[in-house]
This record gives sequence, structure tokens and C-alpha cells, in this order.
Amino acid sequence: MHGTIRNIDIQPPVHYDTHHISFSATPELRAGCTSDRWNQIMISIENLSKGFAGHMLFDKAGFQINSRERVGLVGRNGHGKTTLFRIITGLEEPDEGVIHIPKNYRIGHVLQHLRFTKPTVLEEGMTGLPEAASDQAWKVEKILAGLGFSLLDMTRHPSEFSGGFQVRLNLAKVLVAEPDLLLLDEPTNYLDITSIRWIERFLVSWPHELMLITHDRNFMDKVVTHTLGIHRNKMRKIKGDTEKYYNQIAQDEEIYEKTRANDEKRKKEIELFISRFRAKARLANMVQSRVKTLSKMEKRDKLENIKALDFSFRYEPFPAKQVLRVDNLAFGYDLKSPLFQKLSFSVGARERVCIIGKNGKGKTTLIKLLAGALPQQQGDIGYHPVAVKGFYEQTNVDSLRDARTVEEEILYAAPQVERQLARNIAGAMMFEGDNALKKISVLSGGEKSRVMLGKLLVTPTNVLLLDEPTNHLDMDSCDALLSALDSFPGALIMVTHNEMFLHALAEKLIVFQNEGVSVFDGGYQRFLEYKGWEGEDPPAGLSAPANAAEPAIKLNRKELRRRRSEILTERAKVVKPIEKKIEAAENEIDANEKKLLTLNEEMLLASQTGDGEKIAKLSQTLHACQTVIERRFDELEKLSEELDAKAKPFDEQLKAFEEAAEIGQ
Repeated sequence: MHGTIRNIDIQPPVHYDTHHISFSATPELRAGCTSDRWNQIMISIENLSKGFAGHMLFDKAGFQINSRERVGLVGRNGHGKTTLFRIITGLEEPDEGVIHIPKNYRIGHVLQHLRFTKPTVLEEGMTGLPEAASDQAWKVEKILAGLGFSLLDMTRHPSEFSGGFQVRLNLAKVLVAEPDLLLLDEPTNYLDITSIRWIERFLVSWPHELMLITHDRNFMDKVVTHTLGIHRNKMRKIKGDTEKYYNQIAQDEEIYEKTRANDEKRKKEIELFISRFRAKARLANMVQSRVKTLSKMEKRDKLENIKALDFSFRYEPFPAKQVLRVDNLAFGYDLKSPLFQKLSFSVGARERVCIIGKNGKGKTTLIKLLAGALPQQQGDIGYHPVAVKGFYEQTNVDSLRDARTVEEEILYAAPQVERQLARNIAGAMMFEGDNALKKISVLSGGEKSRVMLGKLLVTPTNVLLLDEPTNHLDMDSCDALLSALDSFPGALIMVTHNEMFLHALAEKLIVFQNEGVSVFDGGYQRFLEYKGWEGEDPPAGLSAPANAAEPAIKLNRKELRRRRSEILTERAKVVKPIEKKIEAAENEIDANEKKLLTLNEEMLLASQTGDGEKIAKLSQTLHACQTVIERRFDELEKLSEELDAKAKPFDEQLKAFEEAAEIGQ
């Protein structure tokens, strides 16, 4: 049966040629969002099925997107996320199913082909503007600037830019087109960290609907209101972030397996009773009753074990405290304008160093120098004599040979690698069995990235140098990589734009910004608080309120303590009531979650005994309990935001007094 798509009106400027979305939540956009739109179902998908070459992606799956929902789409690579986007946009047909979309509803997405018709970046960006706003160049300038284009860049021809920046230009054309539904498939892949932070802030205020695919869990969780997952050929949508979604899936599958095991046990007991007493005339009625019960019992298949990426880096023992020292390093492809100079730092034997900054400033060049992939020009890079480097470069996939198999690439990655070790590592990279014999030529970008990781795993190392290792990995693979890096006993030097990795791993930062490079001793959160990114608002808590710090410096210690006490008292009056509400919400959530566990256990018992009446009552109670939890979580989120906002002025004043006290000592 061919798929059918009904009630779709695809506007000519929308998806097939240009790319549609608006990053600016303009007054005009907000005015267009009437209050009655809040509760409307904008997209409804029913009984959707799609498969390729005998592999089913989703089977009779469905979901709805309501007005103004921002939905994160999760699922493993190859499970159908991008295919679902293509079906929604009409670029691909489902095997069966129905998609309901309102008339005149515009869908915007970024196409990967690069075709430009205008002489400058700005003029090309303006081709995405709606007809009614075709002369509003300022909207395009704002979005291009947010995506990393300078004013000079906007006057250049699009063909002068790298492929990554050309994709950004396509994204900008989508952003200015102001569609009703914005589809973004891995938008962070070609963005640097400052552009990612900008697009994150904007999407939070996006006034229409949004569907987002990204491997960056931190980015997704900050943007979305709901999470939609493709899991075991079905789709499930919940309110909340990815952690809440995965916890719910794990809980549901645990309950399913317990129920299935109990059903199997009960079924065997009934079968044993029937076989033992079938010939007993006086027990005929009881036997027949159990035969009927057995015929009505639903067969639950055991859940198939889903293979997860699970690996660890092999470690070569290292005897010293310091693995690397860099002194006065400088480099430039054009000697008149070096990328960086006078860069000095050291790396401890177990230290995690992250290299961060905008694209094109020298991050990849630096890590290539440290790895020995580029010759030095000025300065010194000194490794300990027993240091063993392992280097992963984002363009290294080009070094893979199409004619080789996955197993062969890993086997030939280093001397003295045995076939069994190569096969084991291929399995850890999710190339099990015959999949390890796949040719490189047939692999996707994500699969090739896993092969590169597999090659890195073959040889024991004590220094890992990684250049954007999360590109082309799905969210589950990123989680596995983060765990492996966290457990690695050696040193780590990594280029990344992924803020979840930065928050979890970084102990020292090499920061490219303000037309230079600097070393920051401390984690990423401390960097955001004390330095922050160029062009963003000053870090919260650093800028004291007007006239707060200067008078404090002139006060003696006794007066400082008195003033500090007054601020704390005023702060308590404002925040204490909110904190009590937060505590009450947390307590009610905790109580209901405990109640939920008890109810689930009672549901299992009721299922075993076939008590339909009790199952119905428990279902109602479970639903009510879950409703309370969700409502209180929403309240908790709002209360937390209110607490932060009201506490911030007092905290800034306190910090100003503390700094003044230190100066006065």
C-alpha cells in the first residue's frame, strides 16, 4: 500500500528549493500567534510505516505536534530520524500511513545541496525572506551575524566560503523565511561554539513549531519542550527532556519484562495443572476453566536486546607527572598574520585539556601541531620520552580505504594487532559478526567515524588528541564516548564545540577568541562565569549593580559585615517563600514517584491474577499520579526560574562586597 499524505499545502518557496526558518522572534511573528493557536494540533501522523530492503524503520507508528511545541527527535543512527523528516516534507513517501497538516501550513528545512544565485552573501540570504518582508535586509544581517558571518563576509560571494559556511548560509535562508514548522537535522554540525550558543538562545524563543535532530544532548535539552523517540519501530512522545524520555522508556521496559516473566510463570503453572488433571472427571470444570484462561492469555515476546556502543581506550602506563610542555608556540599559514603566537602551557599525566573557540581561528591547526601532523614553525613542543599519542582527526575518514573491510582497517591500524582483537574492537564499535566484513565504501559517515574510533582503540596510548570526535555520532554513541573518555587514565587534549563534554571533562581550556589565544586554568562553567564568550552579555554575577562595589571598598570590615547581613536578610525575605514552594513541589513529586512504584507493583499483581476491575482502578490512579508529577515538574521549573531572577540582584551585590573585602585586606 502506498503512503498517503493529506491536507498538505506546500508553498513554492518552502522546502524544495530554499530553506525556511526565522531565528528572530519578531513582533510581527508574535502578533501572528493568536491565543487559540496554543491548543491546536498542527501535525498528526497515524499508522506510519516505512522500511528499506527488509529493514523496518517504523511500523504503524504515530504522534502529534501541538501548537508552539519544540520537539526533539531521538533514536539511534539508522533508525529513521532523517527519513521521518523527509516524509514530513514530502521528499519521500511512506509505505503506508496518513499525515494531517493544516492547509497553507509552511514547512521549512535546510537542503544539503549548495546552489547560490546572488553575488553577495547578504543578497543570497535575502532570497529567503517572505515576499511581504523582501526589503528587510536587517533581519538577514542579524541572523548571518549570529551564525558567524562578519560585516565584511556579507559583501563577499558565497563561493568564496568553505562548505561549512555555505551550509550556514542555507540555514540563514531558512531562518528568515518564517515557516510554521521548522525542521532542523543536526544544525550544530557546521557551527562553532558561539554560533551554537546563539542558535540555542533563539530557538528557545521560537514562536511556532520546531522539530530538532541533534547528537548534542545538552543543546537539545535546553531547546525542546518535548522529546519524541523512535524505539523498537514505534514512536513515543513525552513532555520533557531526553533524560526524562530515556528514564520513562527504561521504566516501561522493566515493567514489561517483569510482567512477561510473571505471565510465563503463570502460563507454565496452568499448563502443568491441565496436563496433570485433564483425566480427572471430578476436576473437569476446573481444567476447562484453566484452558479458557490459557487461551485468553496474551503472548508477550521477549524484548530484543539492543546493542549499545560500549568501549574503553587501551592505556599504556605512564610513570611521570607531566606528559607535555609547550613553550612560545607560534604558527601561521601566512607569516604576516599568524593564527597564534607565544602560546605556552603544560599538560599533566591525567589532565583533561579542551581547545575551544570560533571556527577558522586555529583550533584544528593547534591539535595537528601537537599530534605531529603539521611541522612546527616557532616554539617548542616537548613530550615525555615514554608518551604514546593517539590522534583522531575530523577529516581522517578520508584515509579509510574503500576496498577494505571494517575488520581489515582495524587490523592494519597498528603492528602486532591480531585478528581476534580486531574483531573484538569491531564488535565494540557495533560491527558485530558479518557486519565487520562490510566494505568501507558502503558505510555511512557515522559508521566511518566509528571505524576511526576503532582504529584508535587498537593501540595502547597515554595521550589522546581528539578533533571534534562527536561529529557524525548519534546521541547514544556520544554518551558512550563521554563515558570512555572520563574513564581513560591518561591525558586528554580535545577540540570540541559540545558543551556537555566541556562541562563534564574540561579541567583546563585553551581559548581562541578576541583575535588571540589564552590559557584558562579551570573548568568550562568557571570560564563562563569569569570570562565568558566575546559578544555575549557579561557573565551573571560578575558585573556589580551600579554604585554597589565602589562604596563598599571604602567601608571598614565591621561596616562591610553589617551591610552584608542586611543584604542577606532582604534576600531571605524575597527568596524564602519561593524556596518553600520549591520544597513543597519537590516533596510532592518524591511522594508521588514512590506511590507510582507501589502502584506499578500492584498493577503487576493484578495482571497476574487477571483482576480486570482492579486493573481499571489502578490505571486511573496511575494516570492521576503521573498527571500530578508532570504538573508539579512544570511548577518547579517556573519557580526555579523565578528564584534565579529574584536572587540574582542580591547575589551580585554580595559578590561585589566580597571582592571589596578582599581588596581591603
